[in-house]
Amino acid sequence: MAKNLVQFIRETQQESRKVTWPSRKETVTTTIVVFIMIFIMAMILLVADGAISVGIKFILELGA
Repeated sequence: MAKNLVQFIRETQQESRKVTWPSRKETVTTTIVVFIMIFIMAMILLVADGAISVGIKFILELGA
């Protein structure tokens, strides 16, 4: 059991050395793109929610 654990830790360290981390510029650029996409999706959902709300109110007023 301990031998497997030691082997696992060694292999994990070897794999972690192979990781290439993004540069600061890439990280900032990606973060900005994510925030822009979140904002766009929020606006789309806001419009869709408003349209559905208006549609439901219209349908409910027909029955009243």
